[in-house]
Amino acid sequence: MKTNTAKRKNTKTIQIGNRMIGGGNPVLIQSMTNTRTEDVEATVSQIRQLTAAGCEIIRCSVPTMEAAKALEEIKKQVEIPVVADIHFDYRLAVAAIEHGADKIRINPGNIGAKERVQAVVDAAKEHGIPIRVGVNSGSLEKELVEKYHGVTAEGLVESALGQVKLIEDMGYDKLVISIKSSDVLMCVRAHELICEQTDYPLHVGITEAGTVISGNIKSSIGLGLILYQGIGDTVRVSLTGDPLEEVKSAKLILRTLGLRRGGIEVVSCPTCGRTKIDLIGLANQVEQMVADIPLDLKVAVMGCVVNGPGEAKEADIGIAGGCGEGLLIRHGEVVKKLPETELLPALREELLHWNE
Repeated sequence: MKTNTAKRKNTKTIQIGNRMIGGGNPVLIQSMTNTRTEDVEATVSQIRQLTAAGCEIIRCSVPTMEAAKALEEIKKQVEIPVVADIHFDYRLAVAAIEHGADKIRINPGNIGAKERVQAVVDAAKEHGIPIRVGVNSGSLEKELVEKYHGVTAEGLVESALGQVKLIEDMGYDKLVISIKSSDVLMCVRAHELICEQTDYPLHVGITEAGTVISGNIKSSIGLGLILYQGIGDTVRVSLTGDPLEEVKSAKLILRTLGLRRGGIEVVSCPTCGRTKIDLIGLANQVEQMVADIPLDLKVAVMGCVVNGPGEAKEADIGIAGGCGEGLLIRHGEVVKKLPETELLPALREELLHWNE
């Protein structure tokens, strides 16, 4: 796959469970469960679904001691690293670490007194797991808001680096940094600034991005601008919706930027007055059909037999529909003419035997 992606920024290598980030390792896809972590069966089921879809690191909220203890059983039943998301109560962070969390996410600013942060750091150090230091624009310290006359990228960076120094002074440097904002361009600027001032791996995302449509647009723009500059070691597309949509979107963003290979890319033309088939339905069916086919190909779905072959020339294989009939196309050349109802089965059959 051709790519013009900028060279990745050189960051420290950090191990999270059975995965490595930073140091030139692939950008890994994260998501977060929306089940009650205390419900082990439901949480494991969701993690397995997300793993099958391409999720490589999963985060679970830990709002109670029961949730912290549940991590031990959850860990036994899943394949990917589990990150414990902690707010306010340092005891939950310590318990999550003791019950097998592969990484913890904290905002030292809301953990409380320095002694409580030290207790978390000591536990992480004892078990050798990394700490993700998370800073959000919505919780920026009052003094930094006043210093920069509002919430700014500069303030986010200063806050994050200040909290990193706090943990470094406690004798620990197995850290990952996350600086998020719902303001896309502020988030981009913050990442541009921080990558020049630290070599810790960065977890990238646009927080509170919104529903599937608006959240995908904001995340695609924000993550695209950040990742294209070589910044970022893990990503999450934060959506108000099914976490499976987050993983699908993250995979497509990484593939579009040339940061991920594998999987079938589906391209389809917009509908117009020449369209004589249900192109929208057909394109969606093709996307669903190819999701489980492990090929690195481009598949075109065209709604016009007049221009379809030419428009699909850059694709490896494609279909073009007309009035009750359609074409199967390879590299712009018509392979066969088929009834419209046979297009989808014929395409799947071709894909399943692609390398034979």
